[in-house]
Amino acid sequence: MTENTTTKSTTTKAARACCGDDCCPPPSTSGGAPGAAPTASGRADIRDQVRAGYSKIAEAGSWSAAEADAKAPTSGCCGAASGKAGGGGGGGGGGGCCGPATFTPEELAKAIGYSQAELAATPRGANMGLSCGNPTALASLCVGEVVLDLGAGGGFDCFIAGPKVGATGRVIGVDMTPAMLSKARGNIAGYTAQTGLNNVEFRLGEIENIPVADASVDVVISNCVLNLSPDQGRVWREIARVLRPKGRVAVSDLVLLRPLPESVRTDVEALVGCVAGAALACDVETMARGAGLTGVHIERKPGYVDAMMDWQDPLYKKIIAALGSGARIGDYVTSADITGVKG
Repeated sequence: MTENTTTKSTTTKAARACCGDDCCPPPSTSGGAPGAAPTASGRADIRDQVRAGYSKIAEAGSWSAAEADAKAPTSGCCGAASGKAGGGGGGGGGGGCCGPATFTPEELAKAIGYSQAELAATPRGANMGLSCGNPTALASLCVGEVVLDLGAGGGFDCFIAGPKVGATGRVIGVDMTPAMLSKARGNIAGYTAQTGLNNVEFRLGEIENIPVADASVDVVISNCVLNLSPDQGRVWREIARVLRPKGRVAVSDLVLLRPLPESVRTDVEALVGCVAGAALACDVETMARGAGLTGVHIERKPGYVDAMMDWQDPLYKKIIAALGSGARIGDYVTSADITGVKG
């Protein structure tokens, strides 16, 4: 599908607020208390799987469908081999939150709302096709603000946020994968050369234990990362902890409209690919409100999932097969914009 057609699909689909009766099943089908954490061993296993998958992405730079398909029996981040480093901004193969596909990172970014100017201003290699929305636009950043990006990856959104907050502002990216952190820090020199700014830094840490002081951040952003956490309730409490009073959150993520089949929820590729770990939209709202955020709003943005299907993403094709005949992945999962304010 051409880029223009995909973008049109993204912008003309009706975006509805979630958590109405048409979004979520009755509480009895939600599979337990919102944000309930797995055991310590279960959390460690999930983190290890995610870290391993994203280490491979960091090493590859971006995924090449042809190379990954030729070298691995299955597609996705957890395949046996990765392609060669492809670089960002339109170089190399793409891949949704994870996995090889027939589009470039630049094509995906444009389809979900990034401008050409934003893409041109980021260092080569920062965009690895890991986005499912544009949280920097959602946040309406202002000069002088302190911004925290959870799951910063190669620094793509941090480098877009930096010029928006200016020399008096500051952007902190946090990621738990050392390979990603090294890649992000390596991109700082290119960012400074392009912008003249030195206002972005990256810290190693888990989003369940954010390495940032209490009430020190104006805006928390995140892009297709919260679903990867084995304890999302704790993540939301950490977000509320680091936000200043009246601070705001702007998250782009995947959320569920109905529970996924067990075969999908336990699939490692689907986990690293940002689908299997997604929470029900109503549970996300409950966790955010329970953490102390007010004005929580979840708006469906189906363009990302539509693009994955239009581009014949291998992971999404695999999930469709697991859902059964006649099923639509859009009936189960959607990208969403999640906003709120520390009350």
